[in-house]
Amino acid sequence: MASLLPAMACVARSSAVGQAEGVTLALTSILGCLGGLLGAVALDALASPRSPRRLGLRNAAGLCLLICQVISVFGLVMAVCGSIWVSIVLALATLALLVLASNAKNTVLGEPLVFSDLALIGAIFRHPQFYLSAIPVWQRCVVGAAAVGLIATIAALFVVDVGAHAAGLGILLSGLCLLAFLMCFSPIKALARAPHNEADVRRIGLTPTLMLYWLRWRKSEDPPPYRPEVRSASQEARGLLIVVQCESFADPKDVFSDQMQSLPNLEEARRNAWQYGNLHVSGFGAYTMRTEYAVLFGREEKDLGFRRYDPFLTALGETTYALPRRLGKAWRSLFIHPHDMRFYGRDKIMPAAGFDELVGEDRFDAPLPGEGRYVTDAAMAKEILALAKAAQQPSLLYAVTIENHGPWASDTAGGEDLMGSYLRLARNSDTMIRRLIDGLAELRGPATLVFFGDHRPSIPGVTNPHEARYTPYVIVRLNDGQFDHGENRHVDLTPAELHHTMLDIMLGRPV
Repeated sequence: MASLLPAMACVARSSAVGQAEGVTLALTSILGCLGGLLGAVALDALASPRSPRRLGLRNAAGLCLLICQVISVFGLVMAVCGSIWVSIVLALATLALLVLASNAKNTVLGEPLVFSDLALIGAIFRHPQFYLSAIPVWQRCVVGAAAVGLIATIAALFVVDVGAHAAGLGILLSGLCLLAFLMCFSPIKALARAPHNEADVRRIGLTPTLMLYWLRWRKSEDPPPYRPEVRSASQEARGLLIVVQCESFADPKDVFSDQMQSLPNLEEARRNAWQYGNLHVSGFGAYTMRTEYAVLFGREEKDLGFRRYDPFLTALGETTYALPRRLGKAWRSLFIHPHDMRFYGRDKIMPAAGFDELVGEDRFDAPLPGEGRYVTDAAMAKEILALAKAAQQPSLLYAVTIENHGPWASDTAGGEDLMGSYLRLARNSDTMIRRLIDGLAELRGPATLVFFGDHRPSIPGVTNPHEARYTPYVIVRLNDGQFDHGENRHVDLTPAELHHTMLDIMLGRPV
């Protein structure tokens, strides 16, 4: 019996030590979680545009939503890996990645991350040159290193403990339930009722805005179908309508505030135009689909609500508003774009919008050495004129160019700076205007050419996304090889107003 006493004392001491270690571990975990929440608040405060509040903190409602989001992500990771510390690190890393991406986008394009950007993740992997080129190399290296480090950390610290994984699942469900509970309260329900992305990020934070905008977007409804108007005999279909949406095309004398950089063919087209002016596009350096949608569908952004950030995501529910459908069955409509039609879902949207044929990248030869990475505007002009010449009935040819897509870099042996590279490509687009006008004049039939830029270029260190965003447009009308100058009016339009102007011209209505 006496021999058992030392053993029992040893067990007691071990138990006490075990309890102390358990308490220490619990306290450390609690402190780690609290530190993670403070870290999340600090990271969110770094997202641009920043809050004017002290320390950059968002309002109380935004902070509550952020904390619930972080708890949910923490629970999700813990349910997968079972490690508290990996979950804290990965939850913070996820938020840091979103803040980094949003700030980079805000610097380059003049607006923070929006929920619809996440729909482009697949496109980033299919067409990385469109996106990764806008992010500085050091930031790409940081993101890559962080991804590798996180994968290695998760693998090394994976916990084989059913209780830990179950606890993570419980935390995830609790976080989601708390989010749903908060959304029932008036102060939270009143947030982000209308789209003002920059103001909402400044007020309530980045990830709360992403979540709220996504929820508002999901609840948006398709507009009632457009009912075709009854047309008179004078509005019968006639002629050609050629619409050219030119990539990153803007008047260099406006972009660079240098009158010496004017484009001669654009200036001549303005002198001979039926109408011309500034096109007030909403995007800068990207978001071709916003301008393209507005010109094709004629719906203003104020009417789109939360759909405005990427209207192509919901365009299939609005196809009765599309230009080919509005022109009517007497017209043959072709959509021309020398790129993968799956980009932005054009392969599905354009046929549903009434286009009879898609003329894609398979119709164009690859650019020659020294011509850049994309199909040239010269090749586009050649194909457009060939299709116009072959037209046997009233036809709409809607073309989207791509030669002047960034990043701008030297394709010549001697080298040139970014501004010089952009100007060279912009002059190629300017030459395209002359080729199209001359080619349509040779056809000698009634033809209307509408030429416009989809957005201004984002050139690091040269252009500023927070300044003017308008691009030029010209409407040139030809009949029997001669210009119809009309009143040669200078009228500034939105892209949606350009849609209705084209309809009025082609249907013989007062403009």
